[in-house]
Amino acid sequence: MIREAHVNGIRLVYREEGAPSAPPLLLLHGRTADHNDWNGITQHFAARFHVFAPDLRGHGASDHPGEYALPGMAADVVALLDHLGAERVRLVGHSLGGVIACLVAADRPDLIERLVLEDPPPAYALTGRPPIVEDGSTGFDWRMVHETERQMLEPVWGEGLAKITAPTLVLSGTLSPFEPDVAARIPGAALVRIEAGHLVHMDARKEFLRAVDAFLD
Repeated sequence: MIREAHVNGIRLVYREEGAPSAPPLLLLHGRTADHNDWNGITQHFAARFHVFAPDLRGHGASDHPGEYALPGMAADVVALLDHLGAERVRLVGHSLGGVIACLVAADRPDLIERLVLEDPPPAYALTGRPPIVEDGSTGFDWRMVHETERQMLEPVWGEGLAKITAPTLVLSGTLSPFEPDVAARIPGAALVRIEAGHLVHMDARKEFLRAVDAFLD
């Protein structure tokens, strides 16, 4: 079911699946995607979790406010959890969603039961990345792409990784351009390498689900 919430000054659209009595699980998509990126994944987890998959600000049907500071995007997620009445959640984030998940887990450890990061960008300054060229793609705000790219080139967000206390699983694609350095920066985090590219949940769905299921259980 598709719902919407007015939180943190914006409208967030989200997908909800699973029994309301089940433990809550929040899925955060990567940059330029939306909740549909988790098609099939949401149904799998809804068998035993109450699943929520929002469109992050600047993505999909959620508002495109033109402001995309990463802490603000994390505040959206915290406000959404408050709106949902979720006191503690399992949080899964892919790529940009993983960065947002890290910020939430570092700032609000009371909210996070377990944390899964799927191929997050490294927490050191990225170099050698080609300039972003707008190609007419729709479904997201290009300003969001530019602003989040600048914040990944100088990743201040990584400074809080050592504060994360939730049990954490980092999934890294062996063919991804991202080095899996985030796992070493989070106390006690487990790192699992999967033969896949950056889109682990698409390139190797069975392996992704097997690893996440084992960790969440």
